[in-house]
Amino acid sequence: MPYIPHTPDQVRRMLDVVGVDSMSALFADIPASMRPKSFDLPEGLSEDAVLTRLSEIAAMNETGKASFLGAGFYDHFQPRAVRALISRSEFYTAYTPYQAEASQGTLQAIFEFQTAVCRLFDMDCANASVYDGGTAIFEACMMAVRKTRRTKIVMDEALSPIYRRMLSTMTLSLDIETVIVPHASGASDKAAISAAIDKDTAAVVVQNPNFFGVVDDFSDVAATAREHKALTIMSAYPVLASVLKSPGSMGADIVVGEGQSLGLPLSFGGPYLGIMTCTKEMVRQLPGRIAGRTEDKEGRTGYVLTLQAREQHIRRAKATSNICSNQALCALMAHIQMCLLGPEGLRRQAVLSMELARYAQARLTAVRGVDLLNDAPYGNEFAITLPRPADEVVAALAEQGVAAGFPLGRYYEGLDNALLVATTDKNTPEQVDRLAAGLKDAL
Repeated sequence: MPYIPHTPDQVRRMLDVVGVDSMSALFADIPASMRPKSFDLPEGLSEDAVLTRLSEIAAMNETGKASFLGAGFYDHFQPRAVRALISRSEFYTAYTPYQAEASQGTLQAIFEFQTAVCRLFDMDCANASVYDGGTAIFEACMMAVRKTRRTKIVMDEALSPIYRRMLSTMTLSLDIETVIVPHASGASDKAAISAAIDKDTAAVVVQNPNFFGVVDDFSDVAATAREHKALTIMSAYPVLASVLKSPGSMGADIVVGEGQSLGLPLSFGGPYLGIMTCTKEMVRQLPGRIAGRTEDKEGRTGYVLTLQAREQHIRRAKATSNICSNQALCALMAHIQMCLLGPEGLRRQAVLSMELARYAQARLTAVRGVDLLNDAPYGNEFAITLPRPADEVVAALAEQGVAAGFPLGRYYEGLDNALLVATTDKNTPEQVDRLAAGLKDAL
């Protein structure tokens, strides 16, 4: 029996209501050439046969590749307990899992997530998350525009080009001027960034480490921004934030980040997790949900959503954001990851990634024709130059089961021969050796 809930009589009555004779007449506006000739559905199979067939299809995927892809998304180790804990049924609520009278556990988890990311970035306040790191950049810029009543955004070209493109799309119809300051061979040109800040600037946007993996101290840029009463927005890599100078101590007003590196698997492009934190002075501009801790009249601890100036609750024109959802399950996953690793585990994860990057840098630059793009300090990611286009080299190494890195020419003009290579705690020296050998053959 087909899974069609309506009887022929019910279908006939609906057609009569809309005034057509048949289903074909109902879809007459669709050209015949665009209609399906057949749905080509196979006959039904038993459960066992379906599992066998799906296993055959899954076996067609290439697995076991050594991956050195990064560019904002990183394959870090996730303890098995993370999956087990977030798979509990109480976290898989269909909708509105935040009603205070029924969901104290969810609200407490959000509150603790906010607390953890605040400590990680050395900031005062955080929200319950937004969709991804790019969305967080956009929302941070809107916070600065509202706060300063200015419309100029100064942006480092070494900020993720994916984020820059997202911001360009999201502000297309808004009265916002974006000034992009060119990078200097992969390093952020801090002098030029500071020089671009003036009395019309709402915010300066930088990233640490930047898209090329370069680590920097943006304290001077933040100081210059403060002199002009502009804000500093920094995008940070959460895992490396555990070992680098904190964004808060550099003087950032708003710190955002892509939370995927906190234990979220790389699953063909998402879901991701946009982390947003800010100083106490900016908290009333923070979009989305914010969970707070309080006490009832008997002194018992309780958790509530607070300061959520969303369009669901107030007039749309007064809302700080039209985002009405957060990435609750992803935020919970990141929070569990941080709790299980602890500060020391997170630092260890960062150090292992950085140590292997230095080994990889030594092995790769020993190959004839391979050089570093620059000699700036880096974290777990660095850019190299090759004697031939990086796209071609990546394709050649893919045939050997190695994802060699991210070709920078895809986003940066003149860098067709540059390759961005990332390592994490899941990579091994043997994989690096395999990459170096493959690179030598490909060149």
